[in-house]
Amino acid sequence: MKILSKSLNKGEIKTLVENLDDLWYLSQIVDERDKVRGHTFRKIRIGDSENAKVIKKPVNLTIEVEKIEFHKYTGALRISGKVIEGPDDIGKGVHHTFDVNANDSLTIIKEKWLKYHLDKLQDASKMKSANVLIVAFDRGEASFALLKKYGYDMLSEIKGEFEKKADMGKTEKGKNFYHEILEKIEEYDKRYKLSKVIVASPAFWKDEFLKVVPKELSKKILLSTCADTGKKGVEEVLKRDEVRKAIQDERSVKESSLVDELFIEIKKEGKYVYGIEKTEEAAKMGMVKELMIVDDMITEMKQEGTFLRLNDVMKMVDNASGNVNIISSDLEAGRKLKGIGGIAAILRYKV
Repeated sequence: MKILSKSLNKGEIKTLVENLDDLWYLSQIVDERDKVRGHTFRKIRIGDSENAKVIKKPVNLTIEVEKIEFHKYTGALRISGKVIEGPDDIGKGVHHTFDVNANDSLTIIKEKWLKYHLDKLQDASKMKSANVLIVAFDRGEASFALLKKYGYDMLSEIKGEFEKKADMGKTEKGKNFYHEILEKIEEYDKRYKLSKVIVASPAFWKDEFLKVVPKELSKKILLSTCADTGKKGVEEVLKRDEVRKAIQDERSVKESSLVDELFIEIKKEGKYVYGIEKTEEAAKMGMVKELMIVDDMITEMKQEGTFLRLNDVMKMVDNASGNVNIISSDLEAGRKLKGIGGIAAILRYKV
């Protein structure tokens, strides 16, 4: 995301959406009661009621936000609210929805930009997607996932055959499957301009696979180990120390580490709370060091119009110099957090 202009004394920041990951960030930054200004299209009717023609007219509007909807799997972000500024032929108070896409620019206006809002915005503007491909394969299946800022996307799966008792690296079937995996990696490398490819498998199969990889592509490959394919295999790879070190700047790895720390505190009955009631109480007392909220919880509450209570908790933590962390529900860390209510905190001291 590009920051086009910033005027915090007016509470205004103008942004340019550069890719689909930025839509996830905007869904976490824009809150109810914020104002959003941008170029959009408004449906208008031309002609009498019987022969009326509906056209889309380009307009510049400012709305007061009432609802934010983000669908991460389709990359759709919709921001709805009442019009407060616009052309004379569009009355104030009518409802309008911004359908936000890549290459759109939006001005976000808040009464007060909190630290976690600005951190998220800086995160989005500074981080370039590392485009890391994870390949988890075993005897008969290979899974491909692309690491994203908000988690990862499962791209595809392919199936192959190996002679069970043969040396996989030397059988014709094995060679064919290795080449199928290689073709997929080369396809994704061309499409996403990959910076790293993490290839994981049980036993020695990954080492045998590396023998068929061209020298130039092999420079991007990091070998790892996994026992499964699919989402389980990807999650397993993300937990491995050598992978964490290789992609330590990636948001997904940081989130997993933070939730792991939370569950260590829970296990030893240490400095933690979870659930909205206890977390809210700890936030009021200024005890929260690291607040963790699963992104699905934020999305659902924004869509239901019940986000203001959670927003107040985030503000209290921010004002007390705590950190607000939005955890992706795509990760195992997010699912674990969701299992204890979707919100938790590591405290400055034990209750």
